[in-house]
Amino acid sequence: MSVYEEEGGRRLRCVLPFEAVPAELRLLRRAVKRNLGQWGAQELADEAGLVVTELATNVIKHVGEGASATLVLESRGDRLRVEVHDKSRRAPALREICGEAECGRGLHLLASMCEEWGTLLTATGKAVWCELSLEPTRHCMRVRRAAMVIEEYRRAAGAGSAVMPAFAVLEESVADVIADLLHWLAAQGGDPDETLDRAQMHFEAEADAA
Repeated sequence: MSVYEEEGGRRLRCVLPFEAVPAELRLLRRAVKRNLGQWGAQELADEAGLVVTELATNVIKHVGEGASATLVLESRGDRLRVEVHDKSRRAPALREICGEAECGRGLHLLASMCEEWGTLLTATGKAVWCELSLEPTRHCMRVRRAAMVIEEYRRAAGAGSAVMPAFAVLEESVADVIADLLHWLAAQGGDPDETLDRAQMHFEAEADAA
């Protein structure tokens, strides 16, 4: 997972290269669920996983099994953008009438599930993209902000981010972030115990209201 800044704000972005074979589909869904969980958007994991499955299956069917492809997940304001890049410049078509039962099913599904979708030609091929609403996960904004803080902290500490770390590693990073903040607070003359108590009260109040 990577975090970058644009237009004064931050966006979460994950880039996952994969091989377009049926065995990869389950792994992609797991990666989507893991990343969205870290971003505080776990309620969207099943829907996003289905979208990714359809896009990757489209690559297998129409570009070729074994083709190189890349999945990009990106949080953009109130939407989650999903892109699948491949090396073919042939754009898929949403056909209303088709003689084959499965023909166009995935694209019809995308059109019904997503806020928007389309195809973007790139220097090396194309990207089929769609955007899902993040409105149902707005109450998890604190979790999404925390994910960005942890990622930036791990980067500053020299931790690699090419592979999503295990939860135990992230949990230890959370403890390190809190400890460093308390050191900073004490250096400024603040009271770490009082701040911890206040933070705990905020957390419990918001958890009860959720």
